[in-house]
This record gives sequence, C-alpha cells and structure tokens, in this order.
Amino acid sequence: MLSRIQNEARSVSAVSTDYWNQSRRPLASFFFVLPLIVFYELGSWWLGEGAVRNGAAIWLQQLLTSSGLVSWFLLPILTLAILLAWHHATGQPWKISTNVIYAMSAESVLLAVVLLAFAHVQTNVLSIAGVQLDCEIGVEQIANETFSRIVRYFGAGVYEELLFRLMLLPLVMAAIGLVIVSQKARIFGALVLTSLLFSFAHYIGPYGDIFEWASFSFRAMAGGFFCLLFVFRGFGIAAGTHAVYDMIVGFPSV
Repeated sequence: MLSRIQNEARSVSAVSTDYWNQSRRPLASFFFVLPLIVFYELGSWWLGEGAVRNGAAIWLQQLLTSSGLVSWFLLPILTLAILLAWHHATGQPWKISTNVIYAMSAESVLLAVVLLAFAHVQTNVLSIAGVQLDCEIGVEQIANETFSRIVRYFGAGVYEELLFRLMLLPLVMAAIGLVIVSQKARIFGALVLTSLLFSFAHYIGPYGDIFEWASFSFRAMAGGFFCLLFVFRGFGIAAGTHAVYDMIVGFPSV
C-alpha cells in the first residue's frame, strides 16, 4: 500500500515537472497565444473603423510602417515568428502536449485571480490612507459591445506583453549590463524600469487615462507581476493572465 502511494506521488510529481517545463517553452506560448492573435486580428478587421485597437499594437504597427513594412498582417506574423525563432534557439523538442495548452489556460485564470486579489489589497490599503484607486490596468471602457471589448482585451494580453516583456525587457537588461555586471541587478533593474514604462504608457495617446499616482502605482505593480510571470512561467502564461485579468475587471458583473 505504501509503495503504491509512493509510486502515485512520484507519478504526480513527474507530471507536474513535465507541465512546468513544457509550458515555459516558446513553442507552448506559440500555440497558446495563436487563438488570441487570430481572434484579435480578425475581430479588429470585422469591426473595421469601429474597432478600438490596442495601444501597444498600434505603436508596433507604426514602427513597422516607418520601416517600410505596411501590411497589417505583418505584426501577428512577426509575433509568431519571434516565438518560433526563440524556440529554435533553445534547442528544445518540437512537441507540446495538448493537455499542456489546456492547463496553461487554467493557470492563467488562477494567476489573474491572484493579481485581482493584489489589486483589492492595494485598494484597501490606499483607501485607509485616504486615496481612491480604480483596480484596472490598461482597460478603457470605450467599446460598449461585448465582442469589441473582448477583442481589445485579447490584444492587450498579447501585444502589451510582446512590447514590454518579450521585446523591452531583454533590451533594458542588455543596456543595464553595460554598466552593471551582476545578473540579479540587471534583472531587477529591467523589471523596475519596464514596469514603470508599462504603467506610464497607459496615460499616452487619445485613449490614455488621466494620470493619477494611485493608478500609476498599481499598474507598475501589475507590470512587475507580469515580468515575473514572463521570466519564470514564459510569454504565454504572462499574455494569458493579462488577457484574463482584463476581462475580469472589464466584465465585473459576469
């Protein structure tokens, strides 16, 4: 009996370890965010001029356009190509279990709830201090219809994580590495700086919010949360958690 329990425990441990490793692979992120990208791009195309596109997606598209690349589908293709190239560079197996993708969805929901709990804790602390805070990151209530809002939330999850975590985080780490040797210091410095940039970006542009220190501090904390997810759990989990969190706060009555 004891031997059977030990064998089952080892089996569960092996499955958990396998999930942890597979879900962090760029290939898992590729298959996990692919439906989000397709839904966002096709949804934005379907909505036409009425679509409120994600700010990070607009900035990245403008960067491509300024480089002479004007096709609208280049950004999603580039995003997926980066993940495939990243996976190729790691030399890991080109195989992901379907169950891993399903489990990543469940993990993203769980982590989004954790972030929501952090938001409520910070709100209560600031309320006690006499400061009011709206627990919402990167979600402007502009699109009134459910479909258009979901489209935007998916775009925020993918393209904000692409810009601030997958692209900026390594670049900032490399820049800090020019003056600081310690790897831990580089990671910490990049985490802080990109999280501040992530927060500040929500106040830029025609759809940006009015700047408030309370909301800025929460968004910076959320940016740090997503950075940690990106470093320890991979791009897919960070993007999925971001998208799910946006939907939770975007549809509070659901």
